[in-house]
Amino acid sequence: MGLFELFKKKTQDAPRPLFYDIVCPFCFSKFSPEAVVFRAAHHREDDEDYALGEDEQLNKYRERFGLDTVYDLEAIIHPRQVPEEHHIYSDHVLIGLNDRYGIVTRRRLCPHCHNELPVTAGKVPSNIISIIGASQVGKSVYMTSLIHTLQNTTADHFDAACMPLNAEISRKFRSMYEEPLFERGDLLASTQKERMQEPFIFQFVFKDESKPPLTLVFFDVAGEGMVDQDYLGLQGQHIKNSSGILFMVDPLQIRSIRERIRINLGTEPGEWVSQYDEPRDVVLTMFGDFIAYEDKGKTDIPTAVVLTKSDMLRALSDEDGEYIKSNSNVFNNVVHRKTFNITEFENIDGEIRRFIEKVDRPFKGTMDVYFKNTAYFAVSALGSNPIDQKLQGVVSPIRVDEPFIWLLYQLKYIEGREAN
Repeated sequence: MGLFELFKKKTQDAPRPLFYDIVCPFCFSKFSPEAVVFRAAHHREDDEDYALGEDEQLNKYRERFGLDTVYDLEAIIHPRQVPEEHHIYSDHVLIGLNDRYGIVTRRRLCPHCHNELPVTAGKVPSNIISIIGASQVGKSVYMTSLIHTLQNTTADHFDAACMPLNAEISRKFRSMYEEPLFERGDLLASTQKERMQEPFIFQFVFKDESKPPLTLVFFDVAGEGMVDQDYLGLQGQHIKNSSGILFMVDPLQIRSIRERIRINLGTEPGEWVSQYDEPRDVVLTMFGDFIAYEDKGKTDIPTAVVLTKSDMLRALSDEDGEYIKSNSNVFNNVVHRKTFNITEFENIDGEIRRFIEKVDRPFKGTMDVYFKNTAYFAVSALGSNPIDQKLQGVVSPIRVDEPFIWLLYQLKYIEGREAN
């Protein structure tokens, strides 16, 4: 048995934990399954402990996102208020309580924000993926294109389904993001710093029941917040407790190529923004917020560096490949089925690493210093550059799901194979 096979066997034989810490997909707090609280399954007018009332913690959370205050909710029950013999467990995880009136509740809530937790919380790892990046890099557009692609094609290629956590998230995503972009061809407005966006929570559920579902939390932090220390401190919790990061970089953020692309595009420049944050500034802000406190000042969270708007790089391409070759892998869509195509990945990763090294060496150096596990990708969420806030054709994403599939591979949900 070779060393690799021995290591693989040891890894496979490692005992499964009795339970997992929960990361709340709403407020990103981390806690033990024993710390959960419950919402009563009924109310009573003759018992103030079970009377309808306002949930201040839930409304404080909702206020942060501009959501309406809710009144007349059932009471919060703390497990310590119920005798141990009336606690209900499944797979060593507390999932329900039989209250003093003999009524069972299984509505588990986060102890910090009082949102209802996914059914699998505590039984499987809480794997959260964050999308981050500076202002104007197109995070909202990428999120929309990615989720649309996961739901309509990628999930099927991996014998899975990608579903919103609840009906409200489904309705909001469809009406605010998917329909405007995919049905009307309207570009999405940037997320405003003062209007914090409630997380969009989806689950990537495999048909193979031995594989736990993967919870996808797309927390669309306003780009301006990514270089504002106070604002990032408020929202940095979700990055710190993430299992994977999608770090968006717009080629137009990179000063050395911005003007060259503008000149080469000529009379049809498409959408341009006067003010860009340098990618390195985002990394340095993240460093001050949480990476500096990690072991040896590095984070081992797998981080996909995603170069967006890759269709614009055609304006830089030539036969010599000073920046990028005309026949580059960047411009070809690739479909990964059943397994992660390592050969395709190594090609795109190497090409984008070299490109970033050439056009923004300070950023590449900063990533190398603070991140242990990185991979580089190029995607086009739309397939073309919009003009006057409208798409000029149908949405045709290029390699948009590849960074996500790499994270699936890193988190050991899928296997990788070399191309034949």
